[in-house]
Amino acid sequence: MDAAQRPVTRRIELSLRKPALRLWGGIRPTLVIGGRGQPVQWGVGTWQVAADEPVELGVYLFVRGWRFGDAQVLLAPADPPTLTYRAPILPFGRGRFLSA
Repeated sequence: MDAAQRPVTRRIELSLRKPALRLWGGIRPTLVIGGRGQPVQWGVGTWQVAADEPVELGVYLFVRGWRFGDAQVLLAPADPPTLTYRAPILPFGRGRFLSA
């Protein structure tokens, strides 16, 4: 595959912050990129996405069969590649994305 045929990609950096109040242990985040979910860990991670089209990111939290903390953002190609996800303080609210 030559340079003209290679897909153009970019890296995004996502920082996942734990909830301030953790009533239960084992809260796990899941990241959804373009409709495909993948379990992730708390902290900073990078992902490769298409550079020439917008990508939808979503995060939700999972604990003992209970899903909460949903947050979605549409990241355009011109947007900065660094985001922070903040989990809700209590285990029934929505999460939120912040630009870094």
